Amino acid sequence: MVMETEIKTLNLVKRGKVRDIFDLGDALLMVASDRISAFDVVMPEIVPDKGKILNLISLYWFDIMSDLVPNHVITGDVKAFPESCRPYADLLAGRSMLVKKCEPLPIECVVRGYISGSGWKSYQKEQSVCGIGLPAGLKESDRLPEPIFTPSTKEEVGVHDINIDFEEAARRVGRSMAEKVRDVSLAIYKKGARLALEKGIIIADTKFEFGIVDGNLILIDEVLTPDSSRFWPSNQYAPGGPQPSFDKQYLRDYLDSIKWNKQPPAPHLPEDVIANTRKKYLEALQAITGTTYGI
Repeated sequence: MVMETEIKTLNLVKRGKVRDIFDLGDALLMVASDRISAFDVVMPEIVPDKGKILNLISLYWFDIMSDLVPNHVITGDVKAFPESCRPYADLLAGRSMLVKKCEPLPIECVVRGYISGSGWKSYQKEQSVCGIGLPAGLKESDRLPEPIFTPSTKEEVGVHDINIDFEEAARRVGRSMAEKVRDVSLAIYKKGARLALEKGIIIADTKFEFGIVDGNLILIDEVLTPDSSRFWPSNQYAPGGPQPSFDKQYLRDYLDSIKWNKQPPAPHLPEDVIANTRKKYLEALQAITGTTYGI
């Protein structure tokens, strides 16, 4: 169980909501902790093994998507990490990857295949999401006629990301880059959604992050995990309301039920909420990769 990665001999450069990042000189060491965030606020309790689950799912998808776009992974095998990491092999095993340095794009690339969450709220008000008009008469959790690209800002820990339209994304990263990440995001989502559906999971929506290395676009951070996506069991899918999930929507629903104002500090989580969240993440790992890696 890891709340924060404490490695005194390595250069910690950032603690994100979930990941701790160390600068190894010519590469970065990205370690997935067991922290969990909701509504962009980190919870005071951890979900045991969550970091390993996220890391292993991401490594699985990074490999599968490599024919669509290069990614930042150098290796996820701790035996191949630099010598400076070897004393911490037990801590790092399963929950870390060595990655390329890059210049991250300042937007998050969200793709929605179904209408849910903030997209559903926007649709109810304006019959659109991020400036994209949608058909009348959609029910909550309905499948969209085609997946849509709905970017957002990328804010610091504790600050809510803000949905933006394509024009604003183009203003932030340049039109040609915005078009490229839109097209790549949609391609990754479509491939991932098709493969996940074969395993009994609907990927309702997800977010991707990208960076630039030597002028080239690469996929970074995490891919199609329960933290970055809505995973619904396909055999229980019934549009017209919220869906059962394999993701942290369960945690969000709990926080909504206690009327938390979604501002720091976050409330303490009951043991059953932590245990049920862990179980859902493990179910996602098993369904997607075919194994729980002994977790």
